[in-house]
Amino acid sequence: MNISDALGKQSELKDKRRKKKLRSGAERAGLEVSVGRVLRFLRRGRYAHRIGTAAGVYLAAVLQYLILEVVELSGDAAHANKRKRIFPRHIQLAIRNDDELNRLLSAVTIPEGGVIPHMESTLFIPSESYTCNISNAMKHTGCAM
Repeated sequence: MNISDALGKQSELKDKRRKKKLRSGAERAGLEVSVGRVLRFLRRGRYAHRIGTAAGVYLAAVLQYLILEVVELSGDAAHANKRKRIFPRHIQLAIRNDDELNRLLSAVTIPEGGVIPHMESTLFIPSESYTCNISNAMKHTGCAM
């Protein structure tokens, strides 16, 4: 094998490398959330001196899962209210009605989210003493039930 053949093979290898399309970390991991951006925020946050690339991939996957979960529950809440768009109110209802998300995001305030409707159970179920008092009052006044 002479030198020109060796140089020719090297140039062919370089051409193959150039033709190979660059893929982002999110594409390689099969994610929608940007791995590079998550990794950049991790490094700028100064959480540790050294942060591996796998940490960015893992955190991006966790964020994507949480986003999909909130969007799915919010979409269900919007559908229940006969709406086609998700409003902050639907996000609030979705988070507060789910036990795990509510525990995770308990300190989070969602602007324009409103409050969760809550009625005391004692207001719905009349107690026996209350019904007895009403029936006794009706008897004394001459009203029939």
